Amino acid sequence: MTKAAAQKTAIRRNDLVQVLIGRDGGRLTRKPADVTHAREPGRRGRVLRVDRDSGRALIEGVNTVMKARRPDPRRGHRGGIVEQNAPVPLANLMLVCRKCDRPVRVRIVRAKRKLTRLCRKCGAEV
Repeated sequence: MTKAAAQKTAIRRNDLVQVLIGRDGGRLTRKPADVTHAREPGRRGRVLRVDRDSGRALIEGVNTVMKARRPDPRRGHRGGIVEQNAPVPLANLMLVCRKCDRPVRVRIVRAKRKLTRLCRKCGAEV
């Protein structure tokens, strides 16, 4: 059995991304006010980690789930129900251009022996 190839992506850590489709809000958490926006696409967040092997990324504040954790005195965790981020498929995400302030495709260009990502709408560096 061979290992699957890692997915190519222009999304990197600390990028601002927007969720295009899917259930981005995760399970219903906290207040009823979150219920109306919990399942809508269009949420934005900062990328915490990208896993190219599974084709998923952790986004800050998107797809939050409630998880029960056991107490661990060595790590200083008291235990209980904890809210944490779950990964989102890379296919459901799009980079947000800082200049345009909207989700855009990117063009990867080699300039001075360095790869840079350019916005397809305005040409600014992402």
